[in-house]
Amino acid sequence: MPIEAAQSRPVFANINPATGELLGEYPSATPGEVRHAVERAHFAQPSWSALPLHRRVEALRRFQQLLVERKQQVAETISAEAGKPAVEALTSEILVVLDAVKFCAANAARVLREENVPHANPALKTKRGRLLWEPVGVVGIISPWNYPFSIPATDSLAALVLGNAVVLKPSELTPNSTLLLRDLLYDAGVPRDVFQVVLGEGPTGAALLESGIDKLIFTGSVATGRRVAVAAAQRLIPVVLELGGKDPMIVLEDANVDVASSGAVWGSLMNCGQTCISVERCYVHRSLFDRFVSECARKMQTLRVAVRDGDIGPLISQRQLEIVAGQVADAVASGATVVCGGCRLPELGPNFYAPTLLTGVTPQMRIMREETFGPVLPVIPFSTDDEAVALANDSEFGLAASVWSRSRHHGESIARRIRAGCVMVNDAVTGFGISEAPHGGFKSSGIGRTHGVLGMREMLQPRYVDVDMLPHWKQLWWYGYGGAFASQMGGFVDFLFSRKLSTRLAGGLRSAGSLFRRRL
Repeated sequence: MPIEAAQSRPVFANINPATGELLGEYPSATPGEVRHAVERAHFAQPSWSALPLHRRVEALRRFQQLLVERKQQVAETISAEAGKPAVEALTSEILVVLDAVKFCAANAARVLREENVPHANPALKTKRGRLLWEPVGVVGIISPWNYPFSIPATDSLAALVLGNAVVLKPSELTPNSTLLLRDLLYDAGVPRDVFQVVLGEGPTGAALLESGIDKLIFTGSVATGRRVAVAAAQRLIPVVLELGGKDPMIVLEDANVDVASSGAVWGSLMNCGQTCISVERCYVHRSLFDRFVSECARKMQTLRVAVRDGDIGPLISQRQLEIVAGQVADAVASGATVVCGGCRLPELGPNFYAPTLLTGVTPQMRIMREETFGPVLPVIPFSTDDEAVALANDSEFGLAASVWSRSRHHGESIARRIRAGCVMVNDAVTGFGISEAPHGGFKSSGIGRTHGVLGMREMLQPRYVDVDMLPHWKQLWWYGYGGAFASQMGGFVDFLFSRKLSTRLAGGLRSAGSLFRRRL
């Protein structure tokens, strides 16, 4: 195969966001290399799909055991290149993947099982329909930096166990976590051409989309997602797009303030707020507002911001730091009050920002409309349930949300009115870690779902097979048209669908009998 010279390939750096330390440098895969990877995947996929399901499940279970054995190495790698505390790497990445293995292994047979398709129309009763579910083929995955292990792993595991091949392009900011995923899968017995990783920046992702993949799973920003959708549409490639959110939290009048404030602090700050389903807008009933804000401020100020082994780490990059600082500055300039935080922490490292609590914000501010992806919690009071619902739904996003109440009935009734893909009552963010729950959103938050049975279905395509059980009979609707046939068909339609019972029983039965006797 023709491979472009190594010196012509761009090289990107992998930087520890907490210290600025260079972790490694990698050449970007060229379009030719990406195309060749997809060609190899296409060649290998039929053999992988032809394996008995239990063989693919065995590979996943071996992967699971290897991940348990190497969890410390994986957690340290994630922490070094994504900046998150090692404990969060364990809980929000490794544990999530281990549970996903269990779910995929347990549900693959169910998702692949053929289904009967009964025919209600009496004219079609001689036919038997079956719905078959088959692998898409080669699934391309473009994954983000904020969860560099769990997002690509959960998507890849679902695709692989169902018989697909995968070509994965991770974020250029966090390649090492995905390379560890690759090594674990290879050691577990997944063939090298069935799962491949191509490293690079934006042009590598564009090359993957143009390389002949059968489907694309993309997680990233709305702006990039729109460009991906346009490019995929031009090639008629189906896509799943998870494009972020501006997730609301509603604290109802009957909520437990201690519980809700702890949930708000964790839900807005875990992974330094760099979570697509983190709490980015908080609406609190006026009767609880002052106490809630006080509790949030007290709890935030006890958190340890540190390079390692703290509660909160750095933002991923200077670019992300500027976005967060810019939104906070804009809010303050427009009248918001910083209750705590609101400043950079250069003494800790290049990308640290203090956990920030804002009041006095309005729905029109950038901090309430644009995705922040940082350690900021803006809080607004409301007076009625209807007002809270309207505020929560006033967004171009609809990925996730949370509702907090002592009453399960009250909380769920409000949750059902929120336009978001996942709404949790008395918890936040955790929905991503529930393997059974589909993950995806409404509006600008994306298209399609990952996780759960719905996410597994995205890795398959349906084939309908219909068999006529009377192969020696000609079909009633074949040629031989004429006035008599038209009249008979009219009676037959009446027999099936007319509201006039007399027509159905009289003319309809005569026409039906005549039709069944008719032959060319």
